[in-house]
Amino acid sequence: YSGGTSRKEESHLVNGGVKQSTWSKAFNSNAVWEEKDEFLDVIYWLRQIIAIVLGVMWGVAPLKGFLGIAIFCIINAGVLYVYFSSFQQIDEEEYGGTWELTKEGFMTSFALFLVVWIIFYTALHFD
Repeated sequence: YSGGTSRKEESHLVNGGVKQSTWSKAFNSNAVWEEKDEFLDVIYWLRQIIAIVLGVMWGVAPLKGFLGIAIFCIINAGVLYVYFSSFQQIDEEEYGGTWELTKEGFMTSFALFLVVWIIFYTALHFD
């Protein structure tokens, strides 16, 4: 028994033993993803960041109605599609196909987008 050792998050070694974090891999083109869940987590959190940024922009703009929702959906899906197909160049079939990656975390980001959009729009444009 080794005593008080705690479980450490598995990290991947590159460049002769230098640890590479998930986020550093996320912003490096053609990164190697040994674990599927790690890449799916990156997709999920990038969507949340996009939702917050676009929600603030739409609230300040003041964009409203179906047009705002449609543009959000197109930008959200489009940016992530370009990210995983062109920037990371991963094999979509390994993750269940393009549709599975495109919808990963989409509804959560849509809900977050709506909340942020409504809060900013209401705060700035209602008396």
